[in-house]
Amino acid sequence: MKKVLIVTYYWIPSGGAGVQRWVKFTKYLRDFGWEPIIYTPENPEYPSIDHSFEKDIPSDITILKTPIWEPYNVYRNLTGKKNEAINAGFISENKKQGWKDKLSIWIRGNFLIPDPRRFWIKPSVNFLTEYLQKNPVDALITTGPPHSMHMIGLGLKRNIPALHWVADFRDPWTNIDFYKDLNLTGISDKIHHRLEAKIVSSADQVVVVSNDMKQEYELLKPKKIDVISNGFDEEDGVKENAQLDEKFTISHIGTLNVARNPKTIWKVLSELCNENPEFKTDLQIQLVGKVDFSVLEDIRMLGLQDRLLKIDYLSHSEAIAKQRSSQVLMLLINNSENAKGILTGKFYEYLAAKRPILGVGPTDGDAAEVLHETGGGVMVDFTDEQTMKQSILNYYTQYKSNTLNVQTGPVEKYSRRSLTGQLATLLNSL
Repeated sequence: MKKVLIVTYYWIPSGGAGVQRWVKFTKYLRDFGWEPIIYTPENPEYPSIDHSFEKDIPSDITILKTPIWEPYNVYRNLTGKKNEAINAGFISENKKQGWKDKLSIWIRGNFLIPDPRRFWIKPSVNFLTEYLQKNPVDALITTGPPHSMHMIGLGLKRNIPALHWVADFRDPWTNIDFYKDLNLTGISDKIHHRLEAKIVSSADQVVVVSNDMKQEYELLKPKKIDVISNGFDEEDGVKENAQLDEKFTISHIGTLNVARNPKTIWKVLSELCNENPEFKTDLQIQLVGKVDFSVLEDIRMLGLQDRLLKIDYLSHSEAIAKQRSSQVLMLLINNSENAKGILTGKFYEYLAAKRPILGVGPTDGDAAEVLHETGGGVMVDFTDEQTMKQSILNYYTQYKSNTLNVQTGPVEKYSRRSLTGQLATLLNSL
């Protein structure tokens, strides 16, 4: 069986979206003739913990770990957040950013390039170079963000030129939604772009998660680039039919940051509550996961606080159950420059849940195309209040008549097993 070394920051017991893609690939790689070997930090900073993924990983898999030093204790001491977990994407759950937070972000963007995990690059290159000389593999995969993982791949490629290296971008680097919030100097911005271009052009194979991302990275002249989307694991689904919520639940499962804040939905829901007391009684807004302070402020200002059910965190299996029991699922695309290419793993789990999807994002983006292809729901532009109102009313009318269902078309090609088959074919081609 061929061997592939996978360098990933996020690994079990990490919760959240960052861990799922490569846990699921690892789960099925043996079925396609590849033996995965995992390299991950011994003492990482995870924003949440989820042990439910442990069932997916073979007990005899090789997992290599080395210590990592991250500057988050310095950040906590500076900001006074000594006992808080570090959230991804600059989410602030409790208050608006103060000057200490802004200073920390400026330092992060301009001095911790490409990211705060940069101090793990050199020790990892040294450790893995020695390991690979004694234990050769057929391929190397690095997955980011954090993009320091790709810098490890670059160092290994320099030390072992014959190594077949795949750089997997789960999110873009300089085109990610919060990049502009790093408050970069001109020099720092050039360094970020130069390193990104170096990674893309040096890897033997680049993998991205959407067609729009592929077009973006083709400009950096990769040797080879392919799309392998995120997806859903059929084995995560509950066998029996889920009991639907009695309320008209409109749910969002996952991180909800400033860029995803669906102001149009909140405004329309507030109007409908004022116009129709029965709608207000039936409505329940359900937010599961980390939610930025500004989102909760908008909900409160529009008088929707009493219609809100906020659940801080659920395990992945519990989140899947929530998706299946919700009346409507909110798919919120970041209102950012890279919006057209955003296709999260959660989106495909929504499709597998077979509940109506209410999307907010570009109507000509990759997510809208998949929604149209599968018939899984509707995509409404960020500011289109009229279409949003009509879409919600349509769903509500069906809810009242017990006919709120969706006939989602074939989605098997987005299953994690099928996607792992695509990955194995790609690895074989190297």
